[in-house]
Amino acid sequence: MGLSYGLFVCFLLLGGTELCCPQTTPDKTHPSLPSSPPVVVECLEAELVVTVSKNLFGTGKLVRPADLTLGPENCEPLLSVDTEDVVRFEVGLHKCGNSVQVTDDALVYSTFLLHNPRPVGNLSILRTNRAEVPIECRYPRHSNVSSQAILPTWVPFRTTMLSEEKLAFSLRLMEEDWGSEKRSPTFQLGDVAHLQAEVHTGSHVPLRLFVDHCVATLTPDRNASPHHTIVDLHGCLVDGLSDASSAFKAPRPKPETLQFTVDMFHFANDPRNTIYITCHLKVTPADRVPDQLNKACSFVKSSNRWFPVEGPAEICNCCNKGSCGLPGHSRRLSHPERPRRKLASRSRSRRHVTEEVDITVGPLIFLGKAADRGAEGLTSPHTVMVGIGLATVLSLTLATIVLGLARRHHTASRPMICPVPVSQ
Repeated sequence: MGLSYGLFVCFLLLGGTELCCPQTTPDKTHPSLPSSPPVVVECLEAELVVTVSKNLFGTGKLVRPADLTLGPENCEPLLSVDTEDVVRFEVGLHKCGNSVQVTDDALVYSTFLLHNPRPVGNLSILRTNRAEVPIECRYPRHSNVSSQAILPTWVPFRTTMLSEEKLAFSLRLMEEDWGSEKRSPTFQLGDVAHLQAEVHTGSHVPLRLFVDHCVATLTPDRNASPHHTIVDLHGCLVDGLSDASSAFKAPRPKPETLQFTVDMFHFANDPRNTIYITCHLKVTPADRVPDQLNKACSFVKSSNRWFPVEGPAEICNCCNKGSCGLPGHSRRLSHPERPRRKLASRSRSRRHVTEEVDITVGPLIFLGKAADRGAEGLTSPHTVMVGIGLATVLSLTLATIVLGLARRHHTASRPMICPVPVSQ
């Protein structure tokens, strides 16, 4: 009754009900949920754009742009005014520490948005939480993602992919614990050399490394003579067939790394005390099962059998036969290598094709080679001087004896003349 009477009096005085009815105002302490997501990512041809709502948590507590960064390198957002409701990032695909992964059908660029609140002024309290939002952009590999016209100066997408597939091979001499590279290349005969072959894949799909064959020579020339074959027949460590314990280390530390040991030796009929080891390395996709052409087999004397580092045991049976793989494909390192141009053209004919390289490690120096020369019958300068001294002393002794005998004989053969007294 009282409310109706008040409305009637207000109507008479003001001439309408619009000014008499209370106006409802939105409650800013309880805002409605945002209609759009708080983080929006746009994947462009060469960059990604991230738009972040200042009402990031949907609680009405606006985040500060200074508390937002992008990627491991903490890239800052674009400059914005306080009246704007969003914060924007525009960065290149390879900027801010973005990581890239190559799958069979896509290029995946990954990063994250970080909200790291800091106290304001002299306050030591925070009213928002730390948050990390993963961000990902995927691009198909089997087509050009550009929507622009291809200009003569534009680098095609396929060419870019080929440049990313270049691999970095290495062959290093390691310490006995495999923890670091060997500081000195010197050995005593009978020592064991620890060799580690590795390929750095970068953004390439996972790969498995193989040592196809290795040969030891006195010079960096792998075709020099004499030579000794260490690995042959596409991964058979044939040096272990002799009195050596040379073998591949199993299991591998990782698919792109292969370790093996070689009992050190020297060429008996050559005075040089250095050797070089040249190995032919190659890779295959990590998911491919090892076969006769791609294997790492060691000979175990206790069982008189070959065993692979991985894969079925049957792939090592060809190591006894002396022929592995297809006819004409079991080429040795000492034979002339086919031109690199053919290999490069074949690598561009299909993706993930095996890539190969020759690497030489050395010189490996033997400290005990001088002692071995004496064992082989070679005369050292010290021995020569002692022999000359003994011969001189012996000659002088003989000469003294001969001279003494000669004087005694001469004295005995002369007539004795005695003086005769004259009578007076």
